[in-house]
Amino acid sequence: MQTSTPQAPTVVVVIPFYNGAHFIERSVGSVFAQSVPATEVIVVNDGSRPEERAALDALAQRFPFRIIDKENGGQGSARNAGVAASTCEYISFLDQDDFYLPNHIEILVKGIPADEPRIGFIYADLAEADGEGNIIRAAMVKDHTSHHPKTSIFEMLRHDIFVLPSAALVSRKAFDAVGGFDTQFMGFEDDDLFLRIFRKGYTNHFIDKVVTVWCIHTGSTSFDMRMIRSRFKYFKKLVGMFPDEPRRNRYFLRDYLMPRFGRYFMDHVIEAVKAEDPNRAEMSEVLAEYAAIVYANPAVGGRKKLELRATIFMVEHSPPAVIRAIGALTRLPGVRSLRRLLG
Repeated sequence: MQTSTPQAPTVVVVIPFYNGAHFIERSVGSVFAQSVPATEVIVVNDGSRPEERAALDALAQRFPFRIIDKENGGQGSARNAGVAASTCEYISFLDQDDFYLPNHIEILVKGIPADEPRIGFIYADLAEADGEGNIIRAAMVKDHTSHHPKTSIFEMLRHDIFVLPSAALVSRKAFDAVGGFDTQFMGFEDDDLFLRIFRKGYTNHFIDKVVTVWCIHTGSTSFDMRMIRSRFKYFKKLVGMFPDEPRRNRYFLRDYLMPRFGRYFMDHVIEAVKAEDPNRAEMSEVLAEYAAIVYANPAVGGRKKLELRATIFMVEHSPPAVIRAIGALTRLPGVRSLRRLLG
């Protein structure tokens, strides 16, 4: 009696594209050089300039990928559009300026547990590189956190999750169950997605291998004002999702969200003051709104609130020269003592 061989899972690679003609050939080329080929490759043009869009047509003459055009809506909406256009069982994302190592899909597909019907995502490590692809760090995920796989909501709230879509394989069932990426974010949409998949009861599996090269350069979203705005949006979303539970001695704002996010909101203002940045007013508004949330929370002690008030007053009323002098003394981009007050 013959037994049927299980079919390999189908995998779609979704690449959001926005005015990235300088990088996209490297990304697409890495997908078509895989030891295990993708079932489908979709590049989503997220409202690029006409000449950039034309570069995709030229590239598609050499590589058989599908192009989807949409109005500009950000990376999350582009990823969602790519997933919606495919029916594959698993989804693999790739940013236009990053690239896969040759065994990316093979390693992740082999890591799918055979006896786990609720698998949400399989993820691995990445190498960090500059914009030209020159390696800076060989295993950046492990450098940032040792909490693998993800098993605790408290760790996922207290620290950046560091599950990168470009080094992950996401189950379509899990992706659809949570509604995909939250398109209000242009930064932190990754943490938000994987947090919601975890909360929905799906499991995850970590593979201790590097499968992707993450290229960070000054044009990356990480250096954009949009990232600063998105960080605050994500903070507020988490505040709403996780109200304090005094009966269970769980104080999410005080113990998890303030230590993780507070120093950033202060640092944004400090750096804006030092550089006389035109976005200083907006960053000050973010800090003021953050402070109002802290002041309104009864679990945060009076001393902590008083220190926060005093610190904000000093930062907002000191001339740039004074802030620059303090920063130089600490030899840090921000001010170490002020960070301690917030964490």
